[in-house]
This record gives sequence, structure tokens and C-alpha cells, in this order.
Amino acid sequence: MEGGGGIPLETLTEESQSRHVLPASFEAKSLQKSNWGFFLTGLVGGTLVAVYAVATPFITPALRKVCLPFVPATTKQIENVVKMLQCRRGSLVDIGSGDGRIVIAAAKEGFTAVGYELNPWLVWYSRYRAWREGVHGSAKFYISDLWKVTFSQYSNVVIFGVPQMMLQLEKKLELELADDARVIACRFPFPHWTPDHVTGGGDRHSVGI
Repeated sequence: MEGGGGIPLETLTEESQSRHVLPASFEAKSLQKSNWGFFLTGLVGGTLVAVYAVATPFITPALRKVCLPFVPATTKQIENVVKMLQCRRGSLVDIGSGDGRIVIAAAKEGFTAVGYELNPWLVWYSRYRAWREGVHGSAKFYISDLWKVTFSQYSNVVIFGVPQMMLQLEKKLELELADDARVIACRFPFPHWTPDHVTGGGDRHSVGI
């Protein structure tokens, strides 16, 4: 049977169905592309947030008036510190403990060792390393600014400092430490204290005071 204009009814029916099917298919593809767009946007945004969260604790110290950057201690530097601690006992503190290498090495030598570090990621990593090395009972790490900590309870102090901070730290430790305390300054000496022993050479020296 034919409709107006001599076009078969079957043809009109098929064309009508095609006009309804194509828009639905197009909408499905558009929705799929939109979902992918939201997914990629969320992925990129989440990645940027994660990078910011990880990087900020490493970048922020560089913006402080006195910057104490994270520079991992070498094996030789750790050996020098341990050598300086021979025949010593009591508690030990590493000021700016980084990834915990000095504190863990001291704990293995029998010291009750504590590290203060401003970067929370490094503190959490240090705690994991201490647990992995089996010294988590005698190696403790805290998130803190070194200028807000009192060091009077420690008999041994280790510092990997920078020249800009050594004078101020010298005054702080002079007020807080007992007369028989040992201070080990790695890389840079204190400006007014005369060391009783020096070991190593170049940028790996340690000074016992």
C-alpha cells in the first residue's frame, strides 16, 4: 500500500524508525565522551593535589629565613658520627633528622635516639625504617621545628646544619645542654666553639665538641 506522493508505506516506516534511532545513538556517544572527560579531569586534578601534598613539605623549608634542606647523610658521614659516639652513653638527638639514618645507626649502637624533623613525610618514612630495622623501640621521630624544642634532656647532639644557622644554634645549645654533653657538628662547625676532636675530611667531616 502506498501513501501520499506514491511512496511505499514500508519506506516511510523505516525512515521514521531511523530518525528515532540515530539521535539516541548520538546521545549515548556524547554521554560516553562526557564521562571520559570528567574522569580525565578528576585524574589530572587528583594527581596535582597528590604532587602538591608530597612536594610542599620539601619546598616550604626553602622559604624559611634559615633553610635546613634535606640532604641524606652518606655512609661515611654516618661512620664518622658513630666513631664520635664511642665510649658515650645516654640519650641522643639528631636535629633535623631527615630520613632517620643517624638516629637508626645510633639506636643500633645502644643509644636511646630521637630525631626531630619538620617534614612529616620524612618522619613517617623514618618510623617505617626504624620498624624495618628492628629498632623502633629505641629510635623515635617527631614532627617539630628545631627552634621550638628544648634539648636539655639529651647527652649527645648531632646536627647537619648550614652556616646561616650555626651561630643561633650555638647560643641555644649553650643555654640548654649540660656541661658534659657532646655535640657533633657535621659539614659545618660552630663559629665560637673549639672542637676537641675532628674526623673525616672535605664535606664529610664531623666535629666533636
